[in-house]
Amino acid sequence: MTSPDTQRPRAGSDILRTALRRNVGAMAWGTVLMGLYQAGETAFPIALGLIVEHTMRHRSPGALGLSVAALAVIITTVSLSWRFGMRILQKANTTEAHRWRVRVAGAGLQPVARDVDLKSGEVLTIATEDADQTADIIEVVPLLISSLVAVLIAAVALGLADLRLGLLVIVGTVGILSVLSVMSRRIGSSTREQQARVARAGAKVADLIIGLRPLHGFGGNHAAFRAYRRVSTDAKQQSVTVARVGGVYAGTALALNAVLAAAVTLTAGWLAFEGRINIGELVMAVGLAQFIMEPLKLFSEMPKYVMIARASAERMALVLTAPPVTTPGQERPAEGADLEVDCVRHGTLRKVRFRVSAGEFVAVAAYQPRAAADLAAVLALNVPPDAYEGTVRVGGRDLADLAVEAVRERLLVNPYDGEIFAGTLRSNIDPTGTSRIVPEAVEASMLTDVVALHREGLDHAVRDRGANLSGGQRQRLSLARALAADTDVLVLRDPTTAVDAVTEQLIARGVAELRRGRTTLVITSSPALLDAADRVLVLDDGVVTAEDTHRGLLATDEQYRLAVTR
Repeated sequence: MTSPDTQRPRAGSDILRTALRRNVGAMAWGTVLMGLYQAGETAFPIALGLIVEHTMRHRSPGALGLSVAALAVIITTVSLSWRFGMRILQKANTTEAHRWRVRVAGAGLQPVARDVDLKSGEVLTIATEDADQTADIIEVVPLLISSLVAVLIAAVALGLADLRLGLLVIVGTVGILSVLSVMSRRIGSSTREQQARVARAGAKVADLIIGLRPLHGFGGNHAAFRAYRRVSTDAKQQSVTVARVGGVYAGTALALNAVLAAAVTLTAGWLAFEGRINIGELVMAVGLAQFIMEPLKLFSEMPKYVMIARASAERMALVLTAPPVTTPGQERPAEGADLEVDCVRHGTLRKVRFRVSAGEFVAVAAYQPRAAADLAAVLALNVPPDAYEGTVRVGGRDLADLAVEAVRERLLVNPYDGEIFAGTLRSNIDPTGTSRIVPEAVEASMLTDVVALHREGLDHAVRDRGANLSGGQRQRLSLARALAADTDVLVLRDPTTAVDAVTEQLIARGVAELRRGRTTLVITSSPALLDAADRVLVLDDGVVTAEDTHRGLLATDEQYRLAVTR
Protein backbone atom coordinates (compact mmCIF):
# COMPACT_ATOMS: atom_id res chain seq x y z
CA MET A 1 0.00 0.00 0.00
CA THR A 2 1.37 3.43 -0.92
CA SER A 3 1.81 5.87 1.93
CA PRO A 4 1.01 9.56 1.56
CA ASP A 5 4.71 10.35 1.65
CA THR A 6 5.55 8.22 -1.36
CA GLN A 7 2.30 8.66 -3.25
CA ARG A 8 2.67 10.99 -6.22
CA PRO A 9 0.00 13.70 -6.19
CA ARG A 10 -1.86 14.19 -9.48
CA ALA A 11 -2.93 17.83 -9.11
CA GLY A 12 -2.96 20.79 -6.76
CA SER A 13 -6.22 19.65 -5.16
CA ASP A 14 -4.65 16.25 -4.42
CA ILE A 15 -1.72 17.96 -2.72
CA LEU A 16 -4.09 19.96 -0.51
CA ARG A 17 -6.08 16.83 0.35
CA THR A 18 -2.89 14.99 1.21
CA ALA A 19 -1.77 17.84 3.48
CA LEU A 20 -5.16 17.92 5.24
CA ARG A 21 -5.37 14.13 5.62
CA ARG A 22 -1.85 13.94 7.03
CA ASN A 23 -2.61 16.51 9.74
CA VAL A 24 -6.11 15.47 10.81
CA GLY A 25 -5.09 14.99 14.44
CA ALA A 26 -3.35 18.35 14.80
CA MET A 27 -6.15 20.11 12.97
CA ALA A 28 -8.79 18.45 15.17
CA TRP A 29 -7.07 19.59 18.37
CA GLY A 30 -6.40 23.00 16.87
CA THR A 31 -10.04 23.34 15.84
CA VAL A 32 -11.25 22.40 19.33
CA LEU A 33 -8.91 24.87 21.04
CA MET A 34 -9.52 27.67 18.57
CA GLY A 35 -13.26 26.95 18.83
CA LEU A 36 -12.95 27.36 22.60
CA TYR A 37 -11.11 30.61 22.02
CA GLN A 38 -13.80 31.97 19.73
CA ALA A 39 -16.55 30.67 22.01
CA GLY A 40 -14.91 32.41 24.96
CA GLU A 41 -14.57 35.62 23.00
CA THR A 42 -18.25 35.40 22.06
CA ALA A 43 -19.28 34.50 25.60
CA PHE A 44 -17.66 37.64 27.02
CA PRO A 45 -20.25 40.19 25.74
CA ILE A 46 -23.02 37.67 26.44
CA ALA A 47 -21.86 37.27 30.02
CA LEU A 48 -21.42 41.01 30.35
CA GLY A 49 -25.03 41.56 29.26
CA LEU A 50 -26.29 38.94 31.73
CA ILE A 51 -24.22 40.48 34.52
CA VAL A 52 -25.62 43.92 33.84
CA GLU A 53 -29.19 42.62 33.83
CA HIS A 54 -28.67 40.46 36.91
CA THR A 55 -26.92 43.19 38.87
CA MET A 56 -29.57 45.76 38.08
CA ARG A 57 -32.25 43.40 39.34
CA HIS A 58 -30.66 41.97 42.48
CA ARG A 59 -27.85 44.41 43.38
CA SER A 60 -26.10 41.65 45.39
CA PRO A 61 -22.33 41.82 46.15
CA GLY A 62 -22.23 38.02 46.07
CA ALA A 63 -23.76 37.89 42.64
CA LEU A 64 -21.30 40.56 41.47
CA GLY A 65 -18.36 38.53 42.80
CA LEU A 66 -19.66 35.40 41.13
CA SER A 67 -19.98 37.33 37.88
CA VAL A 68 -16.41 38.60 38.13
CA ALA A 69 -15.20 35.03 38.72
CA ALA A 70 -17.13 33.88 35.65
CA LEU A 71 -15.47 36.59 33.58
CA ALA A 72 -12.07 35.49 34.92
CA VAL A 73 -12.77 31.91 33.81
CA ILE A 74 -13.79 33.14 30.36
CA ILE A 75 -10.64 35.28 30.01
CA THR A 76 -8.41 32.39 31.14
CA THR A 77 -10.08 30.04 28.67
CA VAL A 78 -9.59 32.56 25.86
CA SER A 79 -5.90 33.06 26.69
CA LEU A 80 -4.90 29.40 27.09
CA SER A 81 -6.96 28.07 24.19
CA TRP A 82 -5.42 30.65 21.81
CA ARG A 83 -1.89 29.95 22.99
CA PHE A 84 -2.01 26.17 22.76
CA GLY A 85 -4.27 26.09 19.70
CA MET A 86 -1.94 28.27 17.64
CA ARG A 87 1.09 26.35 18.89
CA ILE A 88 -0.36 23.08 17.61
CA LEU A 89 -1.43 24.54 14.27
CA GLN A 90 1.81 26.41 13.59
CA LYS A 91 3.88 23.33 14.41
CA ALA A 92 1.79 21.27 11.99
CA ASN A 93 2.04 24.05 9.38
CA THR A 94 5.83 24.25 9.65
CA THR A 95 6.22 20.47 9.56
CA GLU A 96 3.98 20.12 6.51
CA ALA A 97 5.80 22.91 4.66
CA HIS A 98 9.09 21.12 5.37
CA ARG A 99 7.70 17.87 3.96
CA TRP A 100 6.68 19.51 0.70
CA ARG A 101 10.00 21.37 0.45
CA VAL A 102 11.80 18.04 0.73
CA ARG A 103 9.46 16.45 -1.85
CA VAL A 104 9.97 19.23 -4.40
CA ALA A 105 13.72 19.40 -3.78
CA GLY A 106 13.96 15.63 -4.06
CA ALA A 107 12.11 15.70 -7.38
CA GLY A 108 14.46 18.39 -8.66
CA LEU A 109 17.57 16.53 -7.51
CA GLN A 110 16.69 13.10 -8.84
CA PRO A 111 19.37 11.53 -11.07
CA VAL A 112 16.91 11.45 -13.96
CA ALA A 113 15.64 14.91 -14.81
CA ARG A 114 11.90 15.52 -15.03
CA ASP A 115 10.24 16.67 -18.23
CA VAL A 116 9.12 20.06 -16.94
CA ASP A 117 9.73 23.47 -18.48
CA LEU A 118 11.11 25.07 -15.31
CA LYS A 119 14.57 26.36 -14.52
CA SER A 120 16.41 25.64 -11.27
CA GLY A 121 15.53 29.07 -9.86
CA GLU A 122 11.84 28.42 -10.49
CA VAL A 123 12.04 25.03 -8.77
CA LEU A 124 13.75 26.75 -5.83
CA THR A 125 10.89 29.26 -5.54
CA ILE A 126 8.33 26.45 -5.67
CA ALA A 127 10.22 24.52 -2.98
CA THR A 128 10.23 27.52 -0.63
CA GLU A 129 7.44 30.06 -1.09
CA ASP A 130 4.88 27.75 -2.67
CA ALA A 131 5.52 25.00 -0.12
CA ASP A 132 4.95 27.49 2.71
CA GLN A 133 1.77 28.89 1.18
CA THR A 134 0.39 25.40 0.50
CA ALA A 135 0.97 24.35 4.11
CA ASP A 136 -1.01 27.40 5.29
CA ILE A 137 -4.13 25.35 4.56
CA ILE A 138 -3.39 23.53 7.85
CA GLU A 139 -4.13 26.74 9.77
CA VAL A 140 -6.81 28.07 7.43
CA VAL A 141 -9.34 25.25 7.93
CA PRO A 142 -9.37 25.27 11.78
CA LEU A 143 -9.52 29.06 11.84
CA LEU A 144 -12.38 28.96 9.34
CA ILE A 145 -14.33 26.49 11.47
CA SER A 146 -13.64 28.37 14.72
CA SER A 147 -14.75 31.64 13.12
CA LEU A 148 -17.93 29.92 11.99
CA VAL A 149 -18.46 28.73 15.57
CA ALA A 150 -18.18 32.30 16.84
CA VAL A 151 -20.64 33.62 14.25
CA LEU A 152 -23.14 30.84 15.01
CA ILE A 153 -22.90 31.39 18.79
CA ALA A 154 -23.43 35.11 18.27
CA ALA A 155 -26.39 34.45 15.96
CA VAL A 156 -28.00 32.02 18.44
CA ALA A 157 -27.48 34.38 21.38
CA LEU A 158 -28.96 37.32 19.47
CA GLY A 159 -31.77 35.11 18.18
CA LEU A 160 -32.70 34.17 21.74
CA ALA A 161 -32.95 37.87 22.56
CA ASP A 162 -34.91 38.57 19.37
CA LEU A 163 -35.28 36.36 16.32
CA ARG A 164 -34.74 39.28 13.95
CA LEU A 165 -31.24 39.93 15.35
CA GLY A 166 -30.19 36.30 14.81
CA LEU A 167 -31.56 36.22 11.28
CA LEU A 168 -29.82 39.51 10.50
CA VAL A 169 -26.42 38.02 11.48
CA ILE A 170 -26.98 34.82 9.47
CA VAL A 171 -28.29 36.55 6.34
CA GLY A 172 -25.58 39.21 6.53
CA THR A 173 -22.82 36.62 6.90
CA VAL A 174 -24.05 34.62 3.91
CA GLY A 175 -24.24 37.78 1.82
CA ILE A 176 -20.73 38.89 2.77
CA LEU A 177 -19.22 35.48 1.94
CA SER A 178 -21.05 35.35 -1.38
CA VAL A 179 -19.55 38.68 -2.44
CA LEU A 180 -16.05 37.80 -1.22
CA SER A 181 -16.01 34.33 -2.76
CA VAL A 182 -16.40 35.92 -6.18
CA MET A 183 -13.55 38.35 -5.46
CA SER A 184 -11.28 35.58 -4.16
CA ARG A 185 -11.22 33.93 -7.59
CA ARG A 186 -9.54 37.04 -9.00
CA ILE A 187 -6.98 36.86 -6.20
CA GLY A 188 -6.26 33.21 -7.04
CA SER A 189 -5.63 33.87 -10.74
CA SER A 190 -3.53 36.99 -10.00
CA THR A 191 -1.50 35.08 -7.40
CA ARG A 192 -0.72 32.24 -9.82
CA GLU A 193 0.59 34.73 -12.36
CA GLN A 194 2.61 36.55 -9.68
CA GLN A 195 4.21 33.31 -8.48
CA ALA A 196 5.14 32.38 -12.04
CA ARG A 197 6.76 35.78 -12.67
CA VAL A 198 8.61 35.75 -9.35
CA ALA A 199 9.88 32.26 -10.16
CA ARG A 200 11.12 33.43 -13.57
CA ALA A 201 12.93 36.31 -11.90
CA GLY A 202 14.50 33.87 -9.45
CA ALA A 203 15.63 31.65 -12.29
CA LYS A 204 17.19 34.65 -14.03
CA VAL A 205 19.10 35.53 -10.84
CA ALA A 206 20.41 31.96 -10.56
CA ASP A 207 21.58 32.04 -14.17
CA LEU A 208 23.30 35.39 -13.67
CA ILE A 209 25.12 34.25 -10.55
CA ILE A 210 26.39 31.14 -12.30
CA GLY A 211 27.59 33.08 -15.34
CA LEU A 212 28.72 36.28 -13.61
CA ARG A 213 32.45 35.81 -14.16
CA PRO A 214 32.16 34.97 -17.89
CA LEU A 215 29.74 37.89 -18.32
CA HIS A 216 32.27 40.26 -16.80
CA GLY A 217 34.94 38.75 -19.03
CA PHE A 218 33.34 39.79 -22.32
CA GLY A 219 31.41 42.80 -21.03
CA GLY A 220 27.97 41.21 -21.14
CA ASN A 221 27.05 42.07 -17.55
CA HIS A 222 25.14 45.23 -18.52
CA ALA A 223 22.99 43.41 -21.06
CA ALA A 224 22.36 40.66 -18.52
CA PHE A 225 21.37 43.25 -15.94
CA ARG A 226 18.88 44.79 -18.35
CA ALA A 227 17.38 41.36 -19.03
CA TYR A 228 16.99 40.75 -15.31
CA ARG A 229 15.49 44.19 -14.80
CA ARG A 230 12.81 43.37 -17.36
CA VAL A 231 11.70 40.13 -15.68
CA SER A 232 12.02 41.74 -12.25
CA THR A 233 9.85 44.66 -13.36
CA ASP A 234 7.23 42.22 -14.65
CA ALA A 235 7.24 40.46 -11.28
CA LYS A 236 6.99 43.79 -9.45
CA GLN A 237 4.07 44.96 -11.55
CA GLN A 238 2.21 41.71 -11.01
CA SER A 239 2.93 41.94 -7.26
CA VAL A 240 1.45 45.44 -7.27
CA THR A 241 -1.61 44.07 -9.08
CA VAL A 242 -2.00 41.32 -6.49
CA ALA A 243 -1.57 43.83 -3.67
CA ARG A 244 -4.17 46.11 -5.28
CA VAL A 245 -6.66 43.25 -5.66
CA GLY A 246 -5.93 42.13 -2.10
CA GLY A 247 -6.41 45.67 -0.84
CA VAL A 248 -9.79 45.95 -2.56
CA TYR A 249 -10.74 42.56 -1.12
CA ALA A 250 -9.69 43.53 2.42
CA GLY A 251 -11.38 46.93 2.17
CA THR A 252 -14.60 45.40 0.88
CA ALA A 253 -14.57 42.77 3.62
CA LEU A 254 -13.99 45.40 6.31
CA ALA A 255 -16.72 47.66 4.92
CA LEU A 256 -19.29 44.85 4.69
CA ASN A 257 -18.43 43.65 8.20
CA ALA A 258 -18.81 47.18 9.54
CA VAL A 259 -22.17 47.55 7.80
CA LEU A 260 -23.40 44.31 9.37
CA ALA A 261 -22.16 45.34 12.82
CA ALA A 262 -23.82 48.73 12.48
CA ALA A 263 -27.03 47.09 11.33
CA VAL A 264 -27.03 44.77 14.37
CA THR A 265 -26.33 47.69 16.73
CA LEU A 266 -29.04 49.94 15.25
CA THR A 267 -31.58 47.12 15.17
CA ALA A 268 -30.83 46.26 18.80
CA GLY A 269 -31.19 49.92 19.78
CA TRP A 270 -34.52 50.16 17.99
CA LEU A 271 -35.77 46.98 19.66
CA ALA A 272 -34.68 48.27 23.09
CA PHE A 273 -36.42 51.57 22.41
CA GLU A 274 -39.58 49.64 21.52
CA GLY A 275 -39.21 47.67 24.77
CA ARG A 276 -38.85 44.30 23.05
CA ILE A 277 -35.44 43.59 24.60
CA ASN A 278 -34.14 44.60 28.02
CA ILE A 279 -31.04 46.60 28.94
CA GLY A 280 -28.88 43.50 29.48
CA GLU A 281 -29.80 42.16 26.05
CA LEU A 282 -29.02 45.55 24.53
CA VAL A 283 -25.56 45.52 26.15
CA MET A 284 -25.05 41.99 24.86
CA ALA A 285 -26.18 42.93 21.33
CA VAL A 286 -23.92 46.00 21.18
CA GLY A 287 -20.99 43.98 22.52
CA LEU A 288 -21.57 41.16 20.03
CA ALA A 289 -21.94 43.63 17.18
CA GLN A 290 -18.48 44.98 17.98
CA PHE A 291 -16.97 41.56 18.63
CA ILE A 292 -18.45 39.86 15.59
CA MET A 293 -16.37 42.03 13.27
CA GLU A 294 -13.18 40.11 14.19
CA PRO A 295 -14.42 36.54 13.43
CA LEU A 296 -16.24 37.88 10.38
CA LYS A 297 -13.02 39.52 9.18
CA LEU A 298 -11.12 36.27 9.76
CA PHE A 299 -13.95 34.25 8.22
CA SER A 300 -14.10 36.47 5.16
CA GLU A 301 -10.31 36.26 4.59
CA MET A 302 -10.30 32.47 4.47
CA PRO A 303 -11.42 32.14 0.81
CA LYS A 304 -8.46 34.30 -0.20
CA TYR A 305 -5.97 32.08 1.64
CA VAL A 306 -7.59 28.96 0.25
CA MET A 307 -7.17 30.28 -3.30
CA ILE A 308 -3.53 31.22 -2.63
CA ALA A 309 -2.84 27.76 -1.16
CA ARG A 310 -4.45 26.08 -4.15
CA ALA A 311 -2.46 28.21 -6.61
CA SER A 312 0.78 27.25 -4.83
CA ALA A 313 -0.22 23.58 -4.71
CA GLU A 314 -0.84 23.59 -8.46
CA ARG A 315 2.65 24.99 -9.04
CA MET A 316 4.14 22.25 -6.87
CA ALA A 317 2.18 19.72 -8.90
CA LEU A 318 4.05 20.95 -12.01
CA VAL A 319 7.23 19.50 -10.51
CA LEU A 320 5.85 16.52 -8.61
CA THR A 321 3.70 15.13 -11.42
CA ALA A 322 6.15 15.72 -14.27
CA PRO A 323 7.29 12.41 -15.79
CA PRO A 324 11.00 11.59 -15.97
CA VAL A 325 12.77 12.48 -19.20
CA THR A 326 13.62 8.81 -19.58
CA THR A 327 12.83 5.58 -17.76
CA PRO A 328 16.08 4.16 -16.35
CA GLY A 329 16.78 0.45 -16.18
CA GLN A 330 17.05 -1.61 -13.01
CA GLU A 331 20.21 -3.66 -13.58
CA ARG A 332 23.64 -3.14 -12.07
CA PRO A 333 26.96 -3.13 -13.96
CA ALA A 334 28.74 -6.45 -14.09
CA GLU A 335 32.10 -6.85 -12.42
CA GLY A 336 34.76 -5.11 -14.44
CA ALA A 337 35.49 -1.44 -14.97
CA ASP A 338 35.75 -1.11 -18.72
CA LEU A 339 34.03 1.69 -20.63
CA GLU A 340 32.83 1.28 -24.21
CA VAL A 341 31.34 3.84 -26.60
CA ASP A 342 29.83 2.06 -29.60
CA CYS A 343 28.74 4.07 -32.67
CA VAL A 344 27.31 6.97 -30.68
CA ARG A 345 25.68 9.73 -32.71
CA HIS A 346 24.60 12.83 -30.80
CA GLY A 347 25.01 16.53 -31.51
CA THR A 348 28.38 16.87 -33.22
CA LEU A 349 29.30 13.22 -32.57
CA ARG A 350 29.07 10.95 -35.63
CA LYS A 351 29.32 7.25 -34.81
CA VAL A 352 32.05 7.63 -32.20
CA ARG A 353 33.53 4.27 -31.25
CA PHE A 354 36.25 3.41 -28.72
CA ARG A 355 36.87 1.23 -25.69
CA VAL A 356 38.76 1.91 -22.47
CA SER A 357 39.84 -1.35 -20.84
CA ALA A 358 39.76 -1.86 -17.11
CA GLY A 359 42.73 -0.12 -15.47
CA GLU A 360 43.65 1.84 -18.59
CA PHE A 361 44.38 5.59 -18.70
CA VAL A 362 43.11 7.01 -22.01
CA ALA A 363 43.00 10.61 -23.20
CA VAL A 364 40.69 12.06 -25.85
CA ALA A 365 41.98 15.04 -27.81
CA ALA A 366 38.87 16.72 -29.21
CA TYR A 367 39.65 19.30 -31.87
CA GLN A 368 36.17 20.87 -31.54
CA PRO A 369 35.12 21.97 -28.01
CA ARG A 370 31.49 21.17 -28.81
CA ALA A 371 32.37 17.56 -29.51
CA ALA A 372 34.10 17.33 -26.11
CA ALA A 373 30.99 18.74 -24.43
CA ASP A 374 28.68 16.32 -26.27
CA LEU A 375 30.81 13.31 -25.35
CA ALA A 376 30.95 14.33 -21.68
CA ALA A 377 27.17 14.90 -21.63
CA VAL A 378 26.49 11.43 -23.01
CA LEU A 379 28.82 9.74 -20.53
CA ALA A 380 27.41 11.74 -17.60
CA LEU A 381 23.82 10.64 -18.45
CA ASN A 382 22.89 14.28 -18.99
CA VAL A 383 21.54 12.99 -22.30
CA PRO A 384 19.08 10.09 -21.90
CA PRO A 385 20.20 6.88 -23.67
CA ASP A 386 17.10 6.95 -25.88
CA ALA A 387 17.99 10.49 -27.07
CA TYR A 388 21.07 9.40 -29.04
CA GLU A 389 22.00 6.65 -31.45
CA GLY A 390 24.46 3.97 -30.47
CA THR A 391 25.35 2.44 -27.13
CA VAL A 392 27.48 3.23 -24.11
CA ARG A 393 28.48 0.27 -21.96
CA VAL A 394 29.91 0.16 -18.44
CA GLY A 395 31.18 -3.18 -17.25
CA GLY A 396 29.74 -4.74 -20.41
CA ARG A 397 26.17 -3.55 -19.73
CA ASP A 398 24.25 -0.93 -21.71
CA LEU A 399 23.64 2.32 -19.85
CA ALA A 400 19.97 2.16 -20.89
CA ASP A 401 19.57 -1.08 -18.91
CA LEU A 402 21.30 0.15 -15.76
CA ALA A 403 19.85 1.88 -12.72
CA VAL A 404 21.08 5.46 -12.57
CA GLU A 405 22.19 5.07 -8.95
CA ALA A 406 24.29 2.04 -9.91
CA VAL A 407 25.92 3.96 -12.76
CA ARG A 408 26.77 6.83 -10.40
CA GLU A 409 28.48 4.39 -8.03
CA ARG A 410 30.63 2.93 -10.79
CA LEU A 411 31.14 5.88 -13.18
CA LEU A 412 31.94 9.51 -12.29
CA VAL A 413 32.09 12.25 -14.91
CA ASN A 414 33.63 15.40 -13.46
CA PRO A 415 32.79 18.56 -15.45
CA TYR A 416 35.36 21.26 -16.02
CA ASP A 417 33.14 23.76 -14.19
CA GLY A 418 32.35 21.65 -11.12
CA GLU A 419 30.42 23.57 -8.47
CA ILE A 420 32.11 24.63 -5.22
CA PHE A 421 29.91 24.74 -2.13
CA ALA A 422 29.96 26.84 0.99
CA GLY A 423 31.75 24.89 3.74
CA THR A 424 35.37 23.89 4.09
CA LEU A 425 38.03 22.51 1.78
CA ARG A 426 37.52 19.11 3.40
CA SER A 427 33.72 19.10 2.99
CA ASN A 428 34.12 20.03 -0.68
CA ILE A 429 36.66 17.28 -1.31
CA ASP A 430 34.82 14.60 0.69
CA PRO A 431 31.15 15.61 1.06
CA THR A 432 30.13 12.24 2.50
CA GLY A 433 33.08 11.96 4.89
CA THR A 434 33.80 8.40 3.71
CA SER A 435 36.78 8.80 1.38
CA ARG A 436 40.00 7.08 2.47
CA ILE A 437 42.31 8.85 0.04
CA VAL A 438 41.70 12.54 0.76
CA PRO A 439 45.44 13.30 1.41
CA GLU A 440 46.41 11.49 -1.81
CA ALA A 441 43.72 13.34 -3.79
CA VAL A 442 44.91 16.69 -2.40
CA GLU A 443 48.47 15.92 -3.39
CA ALA A 444 47.60 14.59 -6.87
CA SER A 445 45.50 17.67 -7.67
CA MET A 446 48.26 19.99 -6.40
CA LEU A 447 45.89 21.52 -3.88
CA THR A 448 48.63 21.24 -1.27
CA ASP A 449 49.69 24.87 -1.66
CA VAL A 450 46.12 26.06 -0.96
CA VAL A 451 45.95 23.89 2.16
CA ALA A 452 49.37 25.11 3.31
CA LEU A 453 48.37 28.78 2.92
CA HIS A 454 45.90 28.58 5.81
CA ARG A 455 46.38 27.70 9.45
CA GLU A 456 43.15 25.66 9.42
CA GLY A 457 44.44 23.47 6.59
CA LEU A 458 41.64 21.37 5.11
CA ASP A 459 39.22 22.99 7.54
CA HIS A 460 39.70 26.40 5.89
CA ALA A 461 36.32 27.99 5.17
CA VAL A 462 35.17 28.16 1.55
CA ARG A 463 32.49 30.62 0.50
CA ASP A 464 29.54 29.81 -1.74
CA ARG A 465 30.70 28.99 -5.29
CA GLY A 466 34.31 29.33 -4.10
CA ALA A 467 34.14 33.12 -4.05
CA ASN A 468 37.31 33.33 -1.91
CA LEU A 469 39.30 31.05 -4.24
CA SER A 470 40.96 31.80 -7.57
CA GLY A 471 39.84 30.08 -10.77
CA GLY A 472 42.77 27.66 -10.65
CA GLN A 473 42.16 26.85 -6.99
CA ARG A 474 38.49 26.12 -7.66
CA GLN A 475 39.42 23.83 -10.55
CA ARG A 476 41.96 21.94 -8.47
CA LEU A 477 39.46 21.62 -5.61
CA SER A 478 36.93 20.11 -8.03
CA LEU A 479 39.59 17.72 -9.35
CA ALA A 480 40.52 16.67 -5.80
CA ARG A 481 36.85 15.88 -5.10
CA ALA A 482 36.66 13.69 -8.23
CA LEU A 483 39.85 11.83 -7.32
CA ALA A 484 38.79 11.37 -3.68
CA ALA A 485 35.60 9.62 -4.86
CA ASP A 486 37.87 6.78 -6.06
CA THR A 487 35.32 5.39 -8.52
CA ASP A 488 35.99 2.42 -10.78
CA VAL A 489 35.64 4.59 -13.89
CA LEU A 490 36.55 8.27 -13.82
CA VAL A 491 35.98 10.70 -16.69
CA LEU A 492 37.62 14.12 -16.46
CA ARG A 493 36.92 16.96 -18.84
CA ASP A 494 39.55 19.71 -19.15
CA PRO A 495 40.67 19.47 -15.50
CA THR A 496 43.71 21.79 -15.88
CA THR A 497 42.62 24.69 -18.11
CA ALA A 498 42.99 27.26 -15.30
CA VAL A 499 46.45 26.29 -14.02
CA ASP A 500 49.96 27.14 -15.21
CA ALA A 501 52.12 24.77 -17.25
CA VAL A 502 54.33 23.65 -14.33
CA THR A 503 51.35 22.86 -12.10
CA GLU A 504 49.66 21.13 -15.03
CA GLN A 505 52.67 18.84 -15.47
CA LEU A 506 52.66 17.92 -11.77
CA ILE A 507 48.89 17.29 -11.82
CA ALA A 508 49.22 15.00 -14.85
CA ARG A 509 51.83 12.90 -13.06
CA GLY A 510 49.81 12.87 -9.85
CA VAL A 511 46.58 11.80 -11.54
CA ALA A 512 48.31 9.06 -13.52
CA GLU A 513 49.97 7.74 -10.37
CA LEU A 514 46.87 7.90 -8.16
CA ARG A 515 44.64 6.30 -10.82
CA ARG A 516 47.10 3.54 -11.66
CA GLY A 517 45.10 0.35 -12.13
CA ARG A 518 41.78 2.26 -12.29
CA THR A 519 39.94 3.08 -15.50
CA THR A 520 40.41 6.75 -16.40
CA LEU A 521 39.29 8.77 -19.41
CA VAL A 522 40.45 12.39 -19.77
CA ILE A 523 38.95 14.67 -22.41
CA THR A 524 41.62 17.33 -22.79
CA SER A 525 44.00 19.25 -25.03
CA SER A 526 46.67 19.46 -22.30
CA PRO A 527 50.04 18.12 -23.58
CA ALA A 528 50.96 17.04 -20.04
CA LEU A 529 47.83 14.92 -19.58
CA LEU A 530 48.02 13.57 -23.13
CA ASP A 531 51.61 12.50 -22.50
CA ALA A 532 50.67 10.81 -19.21
CA ALA A 533 47.94 8.70 -20.87
CA ASP A 534 48.54 5.13 -22.04
CA ARG A 535 47.08 6.11 -25.41
CA VAL A 536 45.41 9.07 -27.07
CA LEU A 537 42.26 9.10 -29.21
CA VAL A 538 41.88 11.97 -31.66
CA LEU A 539 38.26 13.14 -31.97
CA ASP A 540 37.86 15.25 -35.10
CA ASP A 541 34.66 16.22 -36.89
CA GLY A 542 32.64 13.94 -34.62
CA VAL A 543 34.61 10.71 -35.18
CA VAL A 544 37.78 9.09 -33.85
CA THR A 545 40.32 9.67 -36.61
CA ALA A 546 43.57 8.52 -34.98
CA GLU A 547 44.88 6.49 -32.04
CA ASP A 548 48.40 6.24 -30.64
CA THR A 549 50.53 7.49 -27.79
CA HIS A 550 50.98 11.22 -27.45
CA ARG A 551 54.55 11.10 -28.63
CA GLY A 552 53.71 8.77 -31.49
CA LEU A 553 51.04 11.18 -32.73
CA LEU A 554 53.41 14.13 -32.39
CA ALA A 555 55.85 12.34 -34.63
CA THR A 556 53.38 11.20 -37.29
CA ASP A 557 50.39 13.60 -37.31
CA GLU A 558 51.02 17.21 -38.27
CA GLN A 559 47.45 18.32 -37.51
CA TYR A 560 47.67 16.79 -34.04
CA ARG A 561 51.00 18.49 -33.39
CA LEU A 562 49.55 21.89 -34.33
CA ALA A 563 46.41 21.32 -32.26
CA VAL A 564 48.00 20.31 -28.95
CA THR A 565 51.43 21.92 -28.79
CA ARG A 566 51.60 25.21 -26.90
